[in-house]
Amino acid sequence: MPPTLDFLSGTLTFTEQTGLDPVSGLIAAARTGRPAAGLFVRHAPWGRRYPVVPGAGFHVVVEGSCVLRAARAEPVALHAGDVLFMPRGADHDLADATGSPITETAHPGEPRIVAGDGDRCVLLCGAYELDGDRAHPLIATLPEFVHLPGRPERHRALNAAVELLLAEITERRPGADAAIPALLDTMLLYVLRAWLAEQAATEHPAGWAAALADPAVSAALHAIHADPAQPWTVTALGARAGVSRATMARRFTATVGEPPLAYVARWRMLTAAGMLRESDATLTAVARAVGYTSEYAFAKAFKRAYGTAPGRYRRRGIDFAGQGPVG
Repeated sequence: MPPTLDFLSGTLTFTEQTGLDPVSGLIAAARTGRPAAGLFVRHAPWGRRYPVVPGAGFHVVVEGSCVLRAARAEPVALHAGDVLFMPRGADHDLADATGSPITETAHPGEPRIVAGDGDRCVLLCGAYELDGDRAHPLIATLPEFVHLPGRPERHRALNAAVELLLAEITERRPGADAAIPALLDTMLLYVLRAWLAEQAATEHPAGWAAALADPAVSAALHAIHADPAQPWTVTALGARAGVSRATMARRFTATVGEPPLAYVARWRMLTAAGMLRESDATLTAVARAVGYTSEYAFAKAFKRAYGTAPGRYRRRGIDFAGQGPVG
């Protein structure tokens, strides 16, 4: 039962039996809780530490400039319009200049506007909680920091989403509490889409950029996401894509990073976990939706993947409030 975006609540939910493309589906299945965002304003000199968070985060430079500093990486200058995405919530520092000392650590609830005499920097910051128990391979294979330089002529949809999100946060008009989470989900989608487009434009695209650009592999991924309950075989996926079993196995494994049936099993568990979090479907219904004829077989597979029984996973609940800084 793939997810849909509920624009009244601003959340992705598992409510309709309709197929989703792989990128849309993975966002809905992997994200938990409600995303959060806020504005951060500082005047030079300043330096701010962002500890690791259980999920993903982003910064958009709205005004001014700053420098990203992180372990095992060279400093990166960020300018107005740049988007920085941390798919696994890596710890990092932001500062007005390379040599500025760190004077504060990000934490929820602190004042986000501090007056001063130096150059002003305005950041739009956000955080998503992603399912860390069993990460989707697209998220897992992204670099620690995805830097999308501000280019007005490119990634226009991402730029538009940033502008809309910024307006909702600063103006707080009626309906903002519903609009902001929906726009954050949209922005995450556009960030991934922009990154995939950047990679696909390289001379030798690899990974998921290559997978989605490969007609056969893309067709197989769409088929798996549209109907995870189908008893897929490599032969059936090859037939759906118009290639041989051997060709499907080779090209799928080379681009996605795991064999087709391993990905089928992964996607079934991600879909099941999303249904357990976001719906009140019975365990039997969840099992059938992801291709298991018995609740017992499903529970065994789910516990093997997540280390806990489906019922306990559902009862565990998700409390995202306050788990990570957003500004």
